[in-house]
Amino acid sequence: MNMKAALAFLAACISFLLAPGLALAQSAPVDGPAREILSISWQSGYCAARPKSGGCADFSAASPAASRFSLHSRFLARKSYCGIEADLQQRARKGKWTDLPAITLASATQERLLAAMPAARLGLDRQQWLRSGSCVAASPEAYYSRSLDLLDQLNASPVLALFADKAGGTVTLAEVRAAFDTAFGAGAGERVRLTCRKVDDKAIVIGLTIGVASGEGTLATLIDASSPTKSRCTEGLTGTAQAG
Repeated sequence: MNMKAALAFLAACISFLLAPGLALAQSAPVDGPAREILSISWQSGYCAARPKSGGCADFSAASPAASRFSLHSRFLARKSYCGIEADLQQRARKGKWTDLPAITLASATQERLLAAMPAARLGLDRQQWLRSGSCVAASPEAYYSRSLDLLDQLNASPVLALFADKAGGTVTLAEVRAAFDTAFGAGAGERVRLTCRKVDDKAIVIGLTIGVASGEGTLATLIDASSPTKSRCTEGLTGTAQAG
């Protein structure tokens, strides 16, 4: 190839690489669904680990919360207090939750929430709306009605049956992940972490965190669209055995 031909070939290559949109397409990140975390409490373990917590004042093995998962929050990873003024943020972090502004919910949603979030009577629903809900939903009603729908799907699944079978004993991450795979599809368990607290050198499972994509869809669909995660806790006690 003579010099003139070589220069023409080089110019053509440069022109191709700089074609409108091509360089941008090569370097642009692939858009995906936002990653949310559905944080679920296991009240039997939580109250075994923190018996003096206000939400555990009247908890027992016969409590309704002992036989199902409870709602803690649904949040966007690495975001909090979206659009919330600094003074109110400070009050939510440091103050008494029941002194925070009341949230407005439909009566049916309020009834469901009181049953699903034992600490709502202490104002946890207000604090979690400000901290987490403000980043994922347009209103408390949208935030909590959607979160409760996802919780209901979890409570209707084999995951709850596993915890019921393990009441008063130990549950492992492998068992929990296998139950999620059965309930919500292969690979679902890889999106789950055990939340544990150590008491007297023993790990107690106080809840779960589940990776979910933002948007509409069933819990199975949202889990599938999320990303795998790692769990530091790999097994723990489930807390108080349920009443017979």
